[in-house]
Amino acid sequence: MVFPWLPVERLRATRPHLFVGRGESPLAFVETVGNAVRLVALDRSALQAGLKPGLTLADARAQVPELEVFEGDPHADLDWLERLADGCARYTPTVVLRPPDALLLDIAGCTHAFEGERPLAADVEGRLARRGVLARHAFGDTAEVAHALARFAGAPAPDEQRAVRRLPVAALGLDADDGIALTRAGLKTVGDVMARPLATIAARFGEEAAMAVRRLSGDARAPVVARKVAVPVVVERRFAEPVGRTDFALQVIADLVADAATLLEKRGEGGRRWEAKLFRTDGQIQQLRIETGRPTRDPAVLMRLFAERIDGLADPLDPGFGYDLIRLAVVLAERLDTSQLRLEGGESGEGTQAGEVAALVDRLSTRLGRGRVRRFASRDSHIPEQAELMLPAAAPPATGEWPATEPGEPPLRPIYLFDPPQPIDSIAAETPDGPPARFRWRRTVHDVARAEGPERIAGEWWRRHDAAIPTRDYFRVEDQRGRRFWIFRHGLYVETESPRWYVHGLFA
Repeated sequence: MVFPWLPVERLRATRPHLFVGRGESPLAFVETVGNAVRLVALDRSALQAGLKPGLTLADARAQVPELEVFEGDPHADLDWLERLADGCARYTPTVVLRPPDALLLDIAGCTHAFEGERPLAADVEGRLARRGVLARHAFGDTAEVAHALARFAGAPAPDEQRAVRRLPVAALGLDADDGIALTRAGLKTVGDVMARPLATIAARFGEEAAMAVRRLSGDARAPVVARKVAVPVVVERRFAEPVGRTDFALQVIADLVADAATLLEKRGEGGRRWEAKLFRTDGQIQQLRIETGRPTRDPAVLMRLFAERIDGLADPLDPGFGYDLIRLAVVLAERLDTSQLRLEGGESGEGTQAGEVAALVDRLSTRLGRGRVRRFASRDSHIPEQAELMLPAAAPPATGEWPATEPGEPPLRPIYLFDPPQPIDSIAAETPDGPPARFRWRRTVHDVARAEGPERIAGEWWRRHDAAIPTRDYFRVEDQRGRRFWIFRHGLYVETESPRWYVHGLFA
């Protein structure tokens, strides 16, 4: 199964605001290859306009001036492919990733629930289509045949072998040079290559070409390595007689937490998301979910969080006619190594204060809600208002690092920024491109005693909708009374006749 528009669909699903009011302008993804910026993926409109992957961005803009460009992100594409594979796990336990844009599903023995291969494929495509994902599928006796037909045939074929022979030589999966060599030799289809003796193909084009022919003809098979999905830790208790007491059900959850902690310890992991389900005899299911900022397998800590969750419920737990099944699942587990003890007592690594803060955050997040307790995280952007994010405190830590300031030097940017920046009136300026000598803000005139800058910040030029945004010149200024401001001029004099001034933040 091939996803021909995977980067575009991934961007549309994860960042839908970028497509609001966008229209039908062609879209492309670019990467820096050597010393040139080249196209690596296109949408349907860009292909119809005559663009192809591998073309330089300069040539592409010369052909299609309205082309909208986004930075290629192969890691995000692979993560999206993993998510698609997770969704396909409902059909078969054997799902193989074929990066950058294909999946292989081994459905042997899995079609009885759908009454055949084609109804199963139709269900897969229907589910994907409802989420805005287009997939091309094909059936084959081997993985190579199915992959080649899905990528190059465009539609399932009634006669597999005849369809394979009609495929272009690119279906062999060779590198570009070998493909060009085969085409120049007059071999334009896979059938043309199969008609030649394998010994001749191997002698002239290499062993890889001969092996590719054997795999498409079914004479050889490449090993299929299915993706390994970590099996979640799930423990449960079934009761011959329904449990009608809530306190006894909580004791059962505590026992299940201890059992799950033992299993996690054997795997060297700790849980970050835990889910308890209590199945009532009348069919109702009651759920208790908790989340921790760091992986843990401490039963005492986890039971305190479960108690916090129960206390925060709008409706208390009601066993009704009793619970006949209680199940505990570790939804998210991460690596957790054994802590080293210090000679003077206590664990090494993070201090006790950090552990107490993490425990407090976990309790508050459990009682108030995951989105109510937040923390700041750094984001890789030179735009000031986009350089940080507010994430749930219980979410995994971000990979970005905060920029370090020089020892003894004041911060380059204030901690608190106005959203949006507040306009000021520049009364006088020493030079056209310099800071104002006096400005009015909130009906108060401030005489500038000291100024430092500018720090010039341009828009994200690689995004077409940011290309026309004026440049900002930021200054750190201090008035006569010692108050410090972070102000900027929106636009250079070469960009606009009357640039405006704004205050973006205050220094402590």
